[in-house]
Amino acid sequence: MKVVIIGGGWAGCAAAISAKKAGADVYLYERTDLLLGVGNVGGIMRNNGRYTAAEELINMGAGEFISIMDSIAIHKNINFSGHKHAWLCDVSKAEPLVREFLIDSGINITFKSRATGVQKVSDKIKNIQFADKSIVEADAFIETTGSTGSMDNCTKYGNGCAMCVLRCPTFGMRVSLSSKAGIKDIQGEREGGVPGAISGSCELPRECLSEEILNDLDTKGVVLLPVPKEDINMNKLGQKVCQQYALKEYAENVILLDTGHIKLMTSYYPLEKLRKIKGLEKARYIDPYSGGIGNSVRYLVATPRNNFMQVLGIDNMFCAGEKSGFFVGHTEGRCYKQQLLD
Repeated sequence: MKVVIIGGGWAGCAAAISAKKAGADVYLYERTDLLLGVGNVGGIMRNNGRYTAAEELINMGAGEFISIMDSIAIHKNINFSGHKHAWLCDVSKAEPLVREFLIDSGINITFKSRATGVQKVSDKIKNIQFADKSIVEADAFIETTGSTGSMDNCTKYGNGCAMCVLRCPTFGMRVSLSSKAGIKDIQGEREGGVPGAISGSCELPRECLSEEILNDLDTKGVVLLPVPKEDINMNKLGQKVCQQYALKEYAENVILLDTGHIKLMTSYYPLEKLRKIKGLEKARYIDPYSGGIGNSVRYLVATPRNNFMQVLGIDNMFCAGEKSGFFVGHTEGRCYKQQLLD
């Protein structure tokens, strides 16, 4: 059986491994030049119930990616607001290791290849069309294209396009293939009925922080810095993707994590206010580049599907990641796709 996977985030990579284990000839197509998608700015693993999920995956024989992330863990058993026993991993090392593992597993990967449409015959997908006019046929298709969409969505529903790690303008916009096949997407909404939710964090380069903060991060993995009272903004907590980041501690403090780069646990924070905080006087953003005023939108749409991840109304299309439901986290992206083995 030939299986084609569209999207090389964590869910797409997990789908590729699952299909390969099931004996399929697997082809993965990724819009950009990197695997893992937003996983390139993740790094929080094994926190809360995800510790159990990780151990279950390992014991079920599906722990390859858990092992990769464990191998690059910088800090283990870290506790901070909304998180217990978290492992913080160096995300700058993750993508090359995952890429090497997929290639060594015999999975065919094509980068800079953006899917733009489908041809459907009766209740089956016949082929996928790409921006370069190429056409790919297969027995089964797995859509893991995410839900962000174009930078217009980030401008309309978020806090403005901020040139995030997804790099929409550079590699083209996301396309919902299930929608192209005539299946109506389910729209995600945050508080107040606004579509989508703002992604949860920003990245700072290590060299812009004070030596004292860096020493604390190297030792503890996490640093909490109180926000001046006049700069506390409780209103933006309702925009968050995940409710564990909507706690008041995330408005009252700047929370920094060591994940290779420094993870700032807020969706955006005005640069002039950030630099008022001791030790952050030289702070700047590296993802998103405009993190002082904006951040990308996620969880805009999901695809109707059954519990086998099969898209309702299409016999040979499955979905994973954000397209399969409004799940949060890299562990979830891997777990749900393991059902392909069934």
